[in-house]
Amino acid sequence: MGMRLFEAMVEANHRALAGDAQAGLHPSEFADELPLVALTCVDARLNALLPQALGIPPEQFIWLRNAGNIITGPMSSTMRSLALACAVKGGKEIVVIGHTDCQVGKTTTMQLLDRFRALGIERHILPDNLNEFFGIFGSERQNVIKAVDIVRSSPLIGPRVPVHGLLIDIASGNLEWLVNGYNVFDAATMAGQLVRSADRALEPIMNFKVGHLKFPENKIGEVACTIAERIAQHLHPSSEIASGGTQSSFKPALPAGFNIGDIKVTSTQLGEAASAIGDEISRRMHVPPADAAPPKVAPHVPVPPKLPMPPRARPTMHLRKGPK
Repeated sequence: MGMRLFEAMVEANHRALAGDAQAGLHPSEFADELPLVALTCVDARLNALLPQALGIPPEQFIWLRNAGNIITGPMSSTMRSLALACAVKGGKEIVVIGHTDCQVGKTTTMQLLDRFRALGIERHILPDNLNEFFGIFGSERQNVIKAVDIVRSSPLIGPRVPVHGLLIDIASGNLEWLVNGYNVFDAATMAGQLVRSADRALEPIMNFKVGHLKFPENKIGEVACTIAERIAQHLHPSSEIASGGTQSSFKPALPAGFNIGDIKVTSTQLGEAASAIGDEISRRMHVPPADAAPPKVAPHVPVPPKLPMPPRARPTMHLRKGPK
């Protein structure tokens, strides 16, 4: 796979700064990735520097600008402009470009209040939290990274638009690629493909309806008769159960005209019936067959009668008679 737009752009920029006279971007090779939507600062030093550093022709460069290239929220006015640049003007990729020596980032809160006061704007008119309201920052790199994160998380920008972050050196024109939007874009695309693959794999399960689950039906009479024959063979080994042989005396009592072979049940019912028949087998296995020899009984030994015990002796009391 060949280089993408920003890969070729940054490489051409670095080669040109290194003295390669042949370095340069060929926009015609990246027609599918243009036009490019860029948000930069309003610093006038960027007017001539930026188009030269990027190498993008004016007709393929949608340039949005505000003080400090700041984005305050995913639904802010700047965010709406970026969304319209893609939806209406056909922007294919977005880049937030900060620059070194940014005066917005160097201005403190007290300095900002003094400058507003010099313009006739008193403190009580301004919001309480100036830094949050204006998006004042202290690091140009962190400001770009934060803005890219906001753009990427905005519901106004679809997942098909890569969002990059660059920092340009205001003195040399060197481009530093802070946020590679292709990495996030490729990860999101891969995640989407995995989700779609998982959906396709789970589709048979998701569409499965347990009510449509069918078990094979069997004629319980056929199974019961087979089990009954096995019981009879166990209880009466000498009897023949094969076709044309002597039928076993083990016959269930059934109503006249009742054909047990026509009964159909599900596997669950068949299992319950088999369990009940198994219990019956266990019970009948303890019943001796009719032709079995009677059990041996130990010979009767007469027990001598018990002799009566003599009556208990009563103590004799001797009383002395006193004088009359």
